[in-house]
Amino acid sequence: MSTTKVAVLGLGAMGLPMATRLATKLEVNGFDISAERMALASQSGITTFASAREAVTGADALLLAVRNGEQLDAVLFGEQGVAGQLKAGAVVILTSTVGLEAVPATAKRLAELGLGLVDAPLSGGPVRAGEGDLLIVVGAEPDQLEKVRPVLELLASTLSIVGDKPGDGQALKTVNQLLCGVHIAAAAEALALADKLGLDQATTLEALQAGAANSFMLGNRGPRMLEAYSEDGAEVLSRLDIFVKDMGIVTSAARSLHLSTPVASAAEQLYLLGEAHELAAADDSAVIKVVAPKAAQ
Repeated sequence: MSTTKVAVLGLGAMGLPMATRLATKLEVNGFDISAERMALASQSGITTFASAREAVTGADALLLAVRNGEQLDAVLFGEQGVAGQLKAGAVVILTSTVGLEAVPATAKRLAELGLGLVDAPLSGGPVRAGEGDLLIVVGAEPDQLEKVRPVLELLASTLSIVGDKPGDGQALKTVNQLLCGVHIAAAAEALALADKLGLDQATTLEALQAGAANSFMLGNRGPRMLEAYSEDGAEVLSRLDIFVKDMGIVTSAARSLHLSTPVASAAEQLYLLGEAHELAAADDSAVIKVVAPKAAQ
């Protein structure tokens, strides 16, 4: 089966640019509970529907951009779940980071309905999603992967096949998020320390990026950390509470394996403190305000 029609459920910060990118080559149906996101999708060449079930009807593949395992289960198997509406042989592409536990059971339930699951969590951001420049790590049975490879290749500049079963993608993404979460927290501490030492943070950031201390997260989040104390804060490109979720996945996985992760655990506490200080909906660069609550005078 060749994939020509894709349904995208979840047209948020990542879902909409992915759907827009796919619409350049494929027929794309979309649905989101937000009327505003639906309007933006319509303007981007995506056919929108009044319900998720209508959106998936006749689709060869369903791309899911959900928040967590609970949403995954509700969208597929809940009271208004869409799994029963998908045609036999269709493939569900899970792009979200939901953790390892939810995926095997989801794959089993879908298989009982004659449906496939491609576990394909991704890294990047909205801009890269719209440009087809994402890193996607995939765990899937080879025959299911081949059905939707054209979809994934439209979205990814790097498509890394890490295993032949659903759950393998989540495993690698868990490792990825450990590093990302720690790197953001470390960048916040470094720039806060520079400020306390009387250094200009922008100059410090520029110098650090030229040396061995540089990292993607320092270069990407650092400039936004310098905006964190402004009245409106930095533009929200990745919410802080996403890392509350993701670092929880990291530490839970490590704990289940009796693996000590003291650095990841410390970073998790910073994000939890940020959430407690009403920064959940702020950009994750706002974690610097947890490290240094007040901007230097």
